[in-house]
Amino acid sequence: MINSKAGSQGHAQEHADSHAEAHAVEAGDARSQQMMPGFDAADGQSDGQSGVAAQWAAVQAKLRGNLGEARFKSWFGQVQLIGVGDGAVSYAVPTSFARDYIQREFGDHLLALWRQEDPSVRRITLIAEGTATAAEAARALAADAATTPSAGSAVNGASRNDGLNGPAAGLDAVSAQPGAPRAAASNPFQTMDAGSATGGDVPLGTPLLPHLTFDNFVVGKSNQLAYAAARRVAEADGAVPFNPLYLYGPVGLGKTHLMHAIGAEILRRDPGKRVVYLSAERFMYHFVNALRHKDTVAFKHAYRSVDVLMVDDVQFIGGKDSTQEEFFHTFNALVDHNRQIIISADRSPSDLEGIEERIRSRLGHGLACDILPTDYELRLGILHAKAETMLPNHPGVQLSDDVINFLASSISSSIRELEGALTTLIAHAELIGRPMTVEHAQDILRHLVRANEKRITIDDIQRKVADYYNLRLVDMSSPRRSRSVARPRQVAMYLCKHLTTRSLPEIGRKFGGRDHTTVLHGVNKIEQLRAEDKALDEDIGLIRRAIEEQ
Repeated sequence: MINSKAGSQGHAQEHADSHAEAHAVEAGDARSQQMMPGFDAADGQSDGQSGVAAQWAAVQAKLRGNLGEARFKSWFGQVQLIGVGDGAVSYAVPTSFARDYIQREFGDHLLALWRQEDPSVRRITLIAEGTATAAEAARALAADAATTPSAGSAVNGASRNDGLNGPAAGLDAVSAQPGAPRAAASNPFQTMDAGSATGGDVPLGTPLLPHLTFDNFVVGKSNQLAYAAARRVAEADGAVPFNPLYLYGPVGLGKTHLMHAIGAEILRRDPGKRVVYLSAERFMYHFVNALRHKDTVAFKHAYRSVDVLMVDDVQFIGGKDSTQEEFFHTFNALVDHNRQIIISADRSPSDLEGIEERIRSRLGHGLACDILPTDYELRLGILHAKAETMLPNHPGVQLSDDVINFLASSISSSIRELEGALTTLIAHAELIGRPMTVEHAQDILRHLVRANEKRITIDDIQRKVADYYNLRLVDMSSPRRSRSVARPRQVAMYLCKHLTTRSLPEIGRKFGGRDHTTVLHGVNKIEQLRAEDKALDEDIGLIRRAIEEQ
């Protein structure tokens, strides 16, 4: 459990931190009594302190009953009662965000509870702490009260109304700085700034990487929905088409690239937007740090005032109960205020482990886009695009189409590994000073290729294809030539060509000792049919996904 003293060395476990948070916010009740003398002395009614304290205690008890203990502590635990006078109840709150939220969500209710205790109360005044102390702000209020026009007088063209249900135009929202002009308030719940919100300028996220943009994102069948949705969100210009946009799929397939591209495009169109990108782990770190320093209100303010929040790898908050609680409320607050949220994970919302059902439900409420493993054509496109960017910086290096094709067919695990392999080959060609051939590339990348081969074998492909078409496994290598067997066999050959590094003769031998020209004919035939037959194309996509996810 975290020690409540400054500089404590408590454990960072989240359950312990949540206890520390509760301990910290409860201290607000005791501090509120220390604030009252400053107000009452100015008002000349110090003998009424005990009565005011009793009234505030009664209001607190009713708030606890209505809001629940957790919500009460979150919003009223650090609220300090300054005092009561001239029909106003004055409070000090930690930040302007807390002030605005309490006014918006609890204002009418708080005023009604005070009217039950003291019918003379006509308004609530909140003072956001900062550069000026709450006591100084209270004295400014008290001094200003002496010059406030009496009931029935006009202030800024509006008459005073002391009723609960009627407007209270004409009540002043007084600045904490002496001599500052008064401005008419629009309701009986006054607000006051005494400085900037604590922690409001603390950098939250990770800087966006300038090279991850839509322009250099290669689109294929496996990621076209995610790409289109990302562009729609980035180009919405204030609208929120999907909330949240949820991108999921295995590692290294471009989720992070799309999130950075969204942020870059939003800022290009509107540099004034507050866009925050960060990992779920960083969100958790910030929350635990806020608990340790008893600064959760500033944490809430910081995250709930952004325009766009992007959280990467949300699966990492699984099992972290207190972090999930805060994430849940942050999520709801942003959605309620029509702020865009983009989330990424390695699996669909319903498959997230250790995540509360209410969070999974909200994550699935927007648009969930599945980014599938890359196919051969997409990997080829990515390699060509990457090579066009890299090779001009290495004028002595050339990569043949055969080498590019070898990479595309050999490495299917992730785009990161694919790009890393390309970088490795270019570096070898430049440093060693020898032309890059397929044989040389195979030798350099043998460990990486071997790791990919372990994942998919010809036997795996034959088994999946036979299961899909309800054939026997022996039909893959049998001499039967009926269309019901020959076409699935050609599909299996095609997949072997694109998902393994085996040569055509090796593939032919696994299919009953067929010649490499037979394999090549089968591969070419399927490529032709995929362009003409949508149903076959979808079948191959489903089989491929089943193979790659086994």
